[in-house]
Amino acid sequence: MRIAIDARKLHDYGIGTYVRNLLRHLARLDHETDYVAICRPEDAEHVAQLGENFRPLPERAPSYSLREQYRLPLDLRRVRAQLFHAPHYVLPPLTPCRSVVTIHDLIHLRFPEYLPNRLAYFYARAVIWSAIRRADRVLTVSEASKRDILRYFNVSAAKVEVIPNAIDERFGMPPSDEEIALVRERYLLGDPFLLYAGNIKPHKNLERLIEAFGLLRSRGFDRVKLLIIGDQVTKYAALRHAVHRCKLHTHVRFFGFVPDRMLAVLYRLADAFVFPSLYEGFGLPPLEAMASGTPVVTSNVSALPEVVGDAALLVDPYDTSAIADALERVLSDPALRADLSARGLARAREFSWERSVCRIRDVYQEISAS
Repeated sequence: MRIAIDARKLHDYGIGTYVRNLLRHLARLDHETDYVAICRPEDAEHVAQLGENFRPLPERAPSYSLREQYRLPLDLRRVRAQLFHAPHYVLPPLTPCRSVVTIHDLIHLRFPEYLPNRLAYFYARAVIWSAIRRADRVLTVSEASKRDILRYFNVSAAKVEVIPNAIDERFGMPPSDEEIALVRERYLLGDPFLLYAGNIKPHKNLERLIEAFGLLRSRGFDRVKLLIIGDQVTKYAALRHAVHRCKLHTHVRFFGFVPDRMLAVLYRLADAFVFPSLYEGFGLPPLEAMASGTPVVTSNVSALPEVVGDAALLVDPYDTSAIADALERVLSDPALRADLSARGLARAREFSWERSVCRIRDVYQEISAS
């Protein structure tokens, strides 16, 4: 069987984590199937190193472009693919073989105000609906995302299967003393700090987090800092304005891109990880923090309660006082911190990329056999 996988987002956040682990674990589990990874030209060498049954197919068509709508079908015909896996919601109408599509979330439909215009909303809805209709199987990463898919689109529940994400192995490996010392020195981490990691789009709710942090400091936690890790801070001036409005400019630090190994250290050094997102299809950062033994405060909406279980403090993300109250509990109660740390480590072990990719491979075989 020859299976093509769209791996153009190999180095992205979110979907990139999914693609990287999909390819990595397929390479470990399956040495018989012929895999073709449609990738950026600069990633061809990486794909070729996965194994003898992995072949790169360089493609320059940008994601979410009209060009990919005809380029990907041409690629699939050229390699004579029997099955195509689109790991995000783009499945061109001219796809010439059977197909699987992964829809991680419906953020564009749930929060259309974050799109540039109404045309972008209708384009996203049409592309997602086309993918759902044409695919032989729709995969998603949480029961919450499945409910959203069934709510927005007329599709059989039997066609949509939940296969959860998991964490990268690097977050399960304790950093060395040298790595910890290097990160402390590089980022001047002498005071206790709260950590947020993820993108900084509006639905991540960082303005309320900053306001809650200001409220926390007013309650006597004046040594605590807030570290926000996320690219493209300059695109969202409202965050800087929130910091200055709350007079926190010396206490809130914005980091841009942080290498994975440094992020793993920061998770472990943080006194708590806070993730007050308004919507997540899954929510990997809280799971990564729990795997690092860090207490987590996160939202009680979308997929987040499903992911963290009873191993985190859940809050109403629209209530800044509730966020501040939860952070105060974690910082002032050593027994609670220890309990959350132990529960988080146990919860993180329940998610496994090997198990998830095994099930994805089974889906490939089921579709091929049918």
